[in-house]
Amino acid sequence: MTSPSNSATPDHKPRPWVDLLVSIVIPSVILMKFSGEEYLGNVNALIIGLAFPLSWGLFELIRYHKKNFIAVLGLISVGLTGGIGLLELDAGWLAIKEAAVPAVIGLAVLISTRTRYPLVRTLLYNPSVLDVSKIHQSLEESGSVDEFEERLLKASYFFAATFLFSSIMNYVIARWIVVSPSGTQAFNEELGRMTLVSYPMIAIPSMIMMMLIFYYLWRTIRRLTGYSLEEVMAPHLAEKEKKKSSSGSATEK
Repeated sequence: MTSPSNSATPDHKPRPWVDLLVSIVIPSVILMKFSGEEYLGNVNALIIGLAFPLSWGLFELIRYHKKNFIAVLGLISVGLTGGIGLLELDAGWLAIKEAAVPAVIGLAVLISTRTRYPLVRTLLYNPSVLDVSKIHQSLEESGSVDEFEERLLKASYFFAATFLFSSIMNYVIARWIVVSPSGTQAFNEELGRMTLVSYPMIAIPSMIMMMLIFYYLWRTIRRLTGYSLEEVMAPHLAEKEKKKSSSGSATEK
């Protein structure tokens, strides 16, 4: 009698609305609306508010084994925010922390270009997204490997620039919104407001910039190999697309 392997981990399906609710909306509402002494109080509101993204991040790491550098930095960032509030440090440290986290990631992206595993290659040009072996074979046949590597290096610089943008914007927004002493109700409310504002002003532009980088990388692959996107998608993604197409056709019939 065989038992299922304990090493198998469940497939991680992106849940952007859950991520948004747990990491942004709920903490912001708690910090802005329930920090008064008649509700949770300053300390309890801060602890409970930050517990949501912290717990969710830990759950994702443990449940799906998403032990990556960026996820760990996110958890550290939430922990530092709580520490600044609980220790009642100067609010200026919050702005420095907000700028430091994306700056560290951007620096890691630049350093990774000098290693065998650039982060752009790990995140965008990998077998879970594209049929890397098929692309590489075509590049070798056309003698375009060096040109592609140069474009991949450029994509890494663009990728690092997105984090530089986030770092600058994080600092500006933190200094603009969070002006009250830490450990106060006003500080908690401003922290919640900053969390809400940072999503549309930082996260969405950063996502658009990353999509443009992927498009730049894809256009390079198309020009050098002649393949369409469907032809170089990772096999498991291509299979999903075929199933969707076939089910859609069956529904129309």
